[in-house]
Amino acid sequence: MIVHWDGHDIATWDAVHTSAAAALQQDWAYGSSLAMLGVPVLRARVLRDGQQIAQAQFIVRKWGSLGAMALCTRGPVWSHPLAPKEEAQVYAAMKKSLPLSGIRFMAITPEVAQGEPHGLNPMRRIMSGMSTVMLDITPSLEELRAQLDRRWRHRLVGGENSEMVVHRVGTNAGQYRWLLDAEMKQRADKKLDGLPVQFFDLYVDSRKQPAKNILTLRADVGRDRIAAMMFLIHGEAATYQVGWTSDKGRDLHAHNLILWKGIESLKERGIRMLDLGGVNTIRSAGIARFKMSTGGKVLTLAGTYI
Repeated sequence: MIVHWDGHDIATWDAVHTSAAAALQQDWAYGSSLAMLGVPVLRARVLRDGQQIAQAQFIVRKWGSLGAMALCTRGPVWSHPLAPKEEAQVYAAMKKSLPLSGIRFMAITPEVAQGEPHGLNPMRRIMSGMSTVMLDITPSLEELRAQLDRRWRHRLVGGENSEMVVHRVGTNAGQYRWLLDAEMKQRADKKLDGLPVQFFDLYVDSRKQPAKNILTLRADVGRDRIAAMMFLIHGEAATYQVGWTSDKGRDLHAHNLILWKGIESLKERGIRMLDLGGVNTIRSAGIARFKMSTGGKVLTLAGTYI
């Protein structure tokens, strides 16, 4: 088993990522955008008998000259399913060859559900897994609509029959900047962390066709914008990244209408899987119910291992 930490071909990486409908954190553009912001990024391709079996993107956190930790979030991306014993060999090979100096740690938060078999048992679990809602949007729109919770669907119908109009926002920074400004204010008010504003501009421009990287939708009533959502697109998957609503938007359930319009648009682009983002039924019960009522499946990850 051989691990290559450099000399990767972007097209090959993207092909594997797209085939797996893998997570945003394992997308090449995600790593390159963070790298342009000064965040160290490592990429590993694991080969066996000359054939790739896995790839993994790591974000590195350095402790001065003492050492560093390489964190692989929602990876590796497997080229094909492996037995837990084989997965364990991949983790061991990456850990042994990790190209960092000083005290070094490798942390893995794999895209595997809690309770499912995996190759992490030889490692030590240091954190419980986060939960997110994954919505398969490959079924027809009729099927997707039928699986909506009754109350969620009722609010959607109300939005469709309301005075709201949903617009697709352009990909120039000036066209969506106001939404990111609103997001920064929300984070400050709620004491939340997230990707820096500059990341989004870099991600949008990371490939030749920005419209393939991002989808932003805005709901208006007359001349007033009352709500918006931003989705980041990665291969044949997308992640709901930013959402904002005014009081009027909340009263009109604008996010139900925007999310549905987003699903329609993403399906047209060939997207198979929509990650609706983290859910916390204690701290943000309303948001959690909104996401789970789409008919998506709650994915609770196995945790973080070193």
